[in-house]
Amino acid sequence: MSNSRLAFNPEEVKGSDKFLGREFPMSGVNYRAISALAYQHSGIVLTDAKQEMVYSRLARRLRELRLENFDQYIGLLESDWKSEETGFLNSITTNLTYFFRENHHFEYLAEVVIPELKKRHQHDRRIRVWSTAASTGEEPYSIAMVFREAFRDKSWDIRILATDLDSNVLAHARRGVYTNERVESMEPERRNKWFSQRDPEHVEVHPDLRSLLTFKQLNLLHDWPMKGPIDVVFCRNVIIYFDKETQVRLFDKVHRLMASDSWLFIGHSESLLSAATMFKTQGRTIYQRIG
Repeated sequence: MSNSRLAFNPEEVKGSDKFLGREFPMSGVNYRAISALAYQHSGIVLTDAKQEMVYSRLARRLRELRLENFDQYIGLLESDWKSEETGFLNSITTNLTYFFRENHHFEYLAEVVIPELKKRHQHDRRIRVWSTAASTGEEPYSIAMVFREAFRDKSWDIRILATDLDSNVLAHARRGVYTNERVESMEPERRNKWFSQRDPEHVEVHPDLRSLLTFKQLNLLHDWPMKGPIDVVFCRNVIIYFDKETQVRLFDKVHRLMASDSWLFIGHSESLLSAATMFKTQGRTIYQRIG
């Protein structure tokens, strides 16, 4: 990673001392150090408003590691980052999702994007999709359902790459097993087609959907192994964790990886103002690559 990460100033994170009287004392100095490490290694900006969440999640790590305080934990992160990288990053990331979240994206995918992709790729029959923040799998499996319903001819080479920073949620996604409650809001026909009852409380994703997906752990600030070109990118509820400079760098990398006139979907609370010259709007948080 380049020195551009120094654009983040940990002094801007106040870090109150309201956690000093708790099980594991955490001072403002501790919180600023944790915030700086999070930014340095993942680009995630931990503001003062996230202290409660950070304390709660990292306190569990201290118990698991049998540490006495945050000074010891920060010392571990600074001296042996690799040994605690996964535990730390898994703890500070948020993974709230559900099937067909922001459903208008999936309607647009089915009604506009896929018909156009069928025309463009009628000869090579190759389509590539990337879910950049796959979490526990609901988003990429939703994408897979839309594609499978549109492409009954299995001679098409369709691949969906599903990545996430958090290795724990990716393990959940790979299993493809969900509680009944996770799919109860789905249309019965779709639910019965793509899920089988594993036991009285759980359903399992159909193997036909699994065949489209590849799950990989990926830190978006590190090198990307993908070559492209990619036809559709879902980058939803990701950029809210980054500062403006990091957002620009991220979208520049995404843009270079995407096919000409390909599509980008972002979260409902996000905007592409920082990358307006690279993408043109096509609707609510739906964009198309320029060039």
